Amino acid sequence: MTRFLPVVSAIVLVACATNPATGKRQINLMSEAQEISAGQEADAQVKKEMGIYSDANVQDYVSGVGMKLAKLSERPNLPWHYTVVDSPAVNAFALPGGYIYITRGILPFLNDEAQLAGVLGHETGHVTARHAAQQYTRAVGGTIGLVALGIFVPGGAQLGGLAEQGLGVLFLKYGRGDELQADQLGARYAARGNWDPAAVPEMLTTLGRLDEASGQSKGVPNWLETHPEPLTRVKDIQPTVQQLSAGRTDFERNQDALFRAIDGLIYGDNPDQGIVRGNAFIHPPLRFRVDFPNAWDIQNSPEQVIAKAPGADVYMLLEQVEMPRGSGIENIARDQMQGAGFRVTSGSRQQINGLDAFIGLYQGSLEGLGNVTMRAAHIVHNGNVYLLAGFSAPNVFEPLDSAILASIRSFKPITAAEAEAVHPNRVDIYVVRQGDSWQSIADRSGGVIKPATLAIINGAEPESQPVVGRRIKIVVGG
Repeated sequence: MTRFLPVVSAIVLVACATNPATGKRQINLMSEAQEISAGQEADAQVKKEMGIYSDANVQDYVSGVGMKLAKLSERPNLPWHYTVVDSPAVNAFALPGGYIYITRGILPFLNDEAQLAGVLGHETGHVTARHAAQQYTRAVGGTIGLVALGIFVPGGAQLGGLAEQGLGVLFLKYGRGDELQADQLGARYAARGNWDPAAVPEMLTTLGRLDEASGQSKGVPNWLETHPEPLTRVKDIQPTVQQLSAGRTDFERNQDALFRAIDGLIYGDNPDQGIVRGNAFIHPPLRFRVDFPNAWDIQNSPEQVIAKAPGADVYMLLEQVEMPRGSGIENIARDQMQGAGFRVTSGSRQQINGLDAFIGLYQGSLEGLGNVTMRAAHIVHNGNVYLLAGFSAPNVFEPLDSAILASIRSFKPITAAEAEAVHPNRVDIYVVRQGDSWQSIADRSGGVIKPATLAIINGAEPESQPVVGRRIKIVVGG
């Protein structure tokens, strides 16, 4: 019996570990070595799923701020990594062992370096307080996956394998207590680095405004899904900010440094992953274009494109499917759809803008929608097969079929010159002039950003007016 004591003792020591950030005892079933190993393993998955933003200057700038915070934390010897991932989502997240990620999509919503330090400090706090390790431990089988966020269908990926959003956001929900503690630690680390801790509630206020304007800004739910109640936390963090600020007048904001770093930053979709322009989706590297029905919301992700009719459960999707060797397009279409549980009611081989295709009508069911009718085309282009389909409940499908079919028939190749002419929207720095409004600035920028969103990315209420002479961030079309 005594031979089991060392094992039992080791379990107790790990389970009843001291929280490095608070000094309190807490249950934690993951050792520091396990944290680091788990973070390293999941880091490869994050980078594969989301991609790394290719601007070395932005990466170096963010990493520099993050590493300064890490060295001022209670766990400076972890192998810290701070990475900007190439996603338009507004988010930041942490893995155990010191792996911190911030999306390029959140950077335009920060107004100075102190706010960046607040975001990175918050995620650093999730690691130092071992919140990330606890979340990892709770994950099924001790593993963490990249979970899709359902932008169009509430509650996540409810369309089964056909409509997983695949946005690549690490979907870890923290409780209110963990979030407040991470806010407090983020403010603490920022103050230690001489950044103004008041930037933390400012950043939370901006995210709260995004919550209120979520119907106006695509991609907004991402941070709000993983970091709850930002406006409530503004009030909760104030005592910590006041304590850290007492007697201090030397805090820095460093707006110029942040503005220099994000001037020219890609805003929204990266053309390398396909880009939405109005009602069109254009993929320059794969050399094709699709026009979705007018006024439909379009969401692009690394794995697929989803379009949704306004105010109705009517969808279109575009994704690449496997092309078995030696199989004709009709066999590929029938096998793939039958494998997904759909029954073919009619179909034929056709040409779509010179491309071999099979267009069929199918009946089946999808999780979250129930029985659906689907018009789907399997299209061969440059050695790949693309599925372009529209679907809805059977009782509402027939009036929509013509619009779905028109969109399917819009799939066409683009030339090399057309592909090279597609450029992303980018952040630019602008000085407000007399007579400017958020509406007029948005219009002059090409209308690629809504006036309310333009106000929010500059830390202002959407109903406010921009201050003359102030340097602000705008978005200009490619």
